[in-house]
Amino acid sequence: MPKMGESIKEGTIINWLISEGDSFVEGDIILEVATDKVDNEVPAPAAGTLVKTLFQAKDVVPVGEVIAVLEVSEQVKSSHETKASSSAVEKSEKKEKAPKRPKPAQQASASTSFSTTNTNSFFSPLIIKVAKEHHISFEELARIPATGHEGRLRKSDVFQYIEEGRPYKFAQPVAEKDPIAYRIPQLQFDKGKGKVIEMDRMRQMIADHMVYSKHTSPHVTAYVEADLTNMVNWRNANKIAFQEKYGERLTFTPLFVEAVAKAVKDFPNINASVDGNNIIVKEDINIGMATALPSGNLIVPVVKNADTKDLITIANDVNELAGKARENKLAGDDIKGSTFTISNVGTFGSVMGTPIINQPEVAILALGIIKKRPEVIETENGDEIAIRSMMYLSLSFDHRVVDGFLGGSFVRRVADYFEQFDVNRKI
Repeated sequence: MPKMGESIKEGTIINWLISEGDSFVEGDIILEVATDKVDNEVPAPAAGTLVKTLFQAKDVVPVGEVIAVLEVSEQVKSSHETKASSSAVEKSEKKEKAPKRPKPAQQASASTSFSTTNTNSFFSPLIIKVAKEHHISFEELARIPATGHEGRLRKSDVFQYIEEGRPYKFAQPVAEKDPIAYRIPQLQFDKGKGKVIEMDRMRQMIADHMVYSKHTSPHVTAYVEADLTNMVNWRNANKIAFQEKYGERLTFTPLFVEAVAKAVKDFPNINASVDGNNIIVKEDINIGMATALPSGNLIVPVVKNADTKDLITIANDVNELAGKARENKLAGDDIKGSTFTISNVGTFGSVMGTPIINQPEVAILALGIIKKRPEVIETENGDEIAIRSMMYLSLSFDHRVVDGFLGGSFVRRVADYFEQFDVNRKI
């Protein structure tokens, strides 16, 4: 399994493009591999034949693991005898056999016992790693029936629970003596008739990520509006000259990223994540940009260290990432490391939005459409009505660690930077 990026530890095999016994030349695409939301094509390192595949589609494989045996051509062998691929050794791991246990009860009737399913609250590092990979919270882990020594949860318990469809995913632990405790109703929805479309892999990941975020973070949304007239006028007056001078298109996104990075620097606690009872305030300010792919799926490329870059560099990063997204060429590192995310819902004509937090971040900013409206403004002659370019901003934040004061102050600061844009700024 090749390494697809600095922080990539494993990959998921999407599809083998050649079969066992097929020959290929150097550079031919042998298989497709997925890492998080990015799909990658793996080329043949040399000409030869595919002898055997050791993993199949949908298998998750650690980086560096042998996934296939290739026999290279005689010409390649003569110059690389010591690296002959046919000597690759298959690696196999005996799966831990989980002891049999009865299937868990249905959600509608089991909620009263969830709080006491696991008497031992200790979870090994391996269990925590598996839980993080599958977006399983500690509360949900505590509901999984445990078969280990002294009631400890085993890896096989977790994997069997996942295979069973995670029946306790949204159940609420309740006291057994509470006669009016909430119980999840066993509803039978009429799904209706129509065309059935199976979710692709990315849509399934997005769905899981969004549900996990709403289940994990208590979302609160704060709204402000901003007068972008100065910014709009400056950008319209300079976009052609900017492109001629630097060879980069000047959209509004680099201006938004620049202002947001400044506000994050002013309020560093918004640039954080939650780890149990700890808050991790990030040192780097990496701004993610929610972007729609040609398929309609969502992805978040990242402008790294946005607070240290000038407008030209930010514009270059934004244009490069947007171009990669349109061409489905984003690499693993392009979507890693985001510490705060913006979503320009105005691109689709929306006045405002209530975005879902991009875990493990603690806030996300939605930017509505820029729309001209008559507004009352203060002038030397008193209050006057003028046509201004206005925008609504909405900040969804995690109320576990971000209170109204911080959330409201931050989004107001972003709006202030928008409104105070220097119309005389030089390019």
